[in-house]
Amino acid sequence: MEGYERLNDVLVNLFHDILYLEEEAMKRSGYSDLSMNDWHIIDAIGDGEPKTMSRIAARLSITVGSLSISMNSLYKRGYVERNRGEHDRRLVYISLTEKGAEAFKAHARFHHDMIESVTRDQTRDEYDALIRSLTKLTDFFRSFGNSGGGKASETGSDPAGQAREDIKDTDGSAAI
Repeated sequence: MEGYERLNDVLVNLFHDILYLEEEAMKRSGYSDLSMNDWHIIDAIGDGEPKTMSRIAARLSITVGSLSISMNSLYKRGYVERNRGEHDRRLVYISLTEKGAEAFKAHARFHHDMIESVTRDQTRDEYDALIRSLTKLTDFFRSFGNSGGGKASETGSDPAGQAREDIKDTDGSAAI
């Protein structure tokens, strides 16, 4: 398989499988009642200070109305709690319950193990190249939300601000 086709195959399969496989792994960890959407919300709440619905929705790039439906479900299942603000009773602060905090920790462990399995045997140069490549991919996808039309960046630079060089195989030929 040539470079372009191989990379495309890896990316398509990765995107296709990642949410399903992560959800399955988390179900095997004892959280069969949580969807990937629920996991993203729990992650956005985090185990730190309580957050408003607006702040959580902004972090997830969704509306407060969309978040409310899922938040009600997480509340009923005992993963989150709601508390009114002391100084402004109109504000509702969301935090994780003990059950929610345990789920958050389990999800963090999964992500730690995932990163460890990817980077365990990498050299520093390989690690840096992976970060640059994934940052470019992230920029590409985020550009669709910024009316960028799919351009990864205006300058054609990588995240470190270095001009892009053609990707070469070890023998000097173009890899893709």
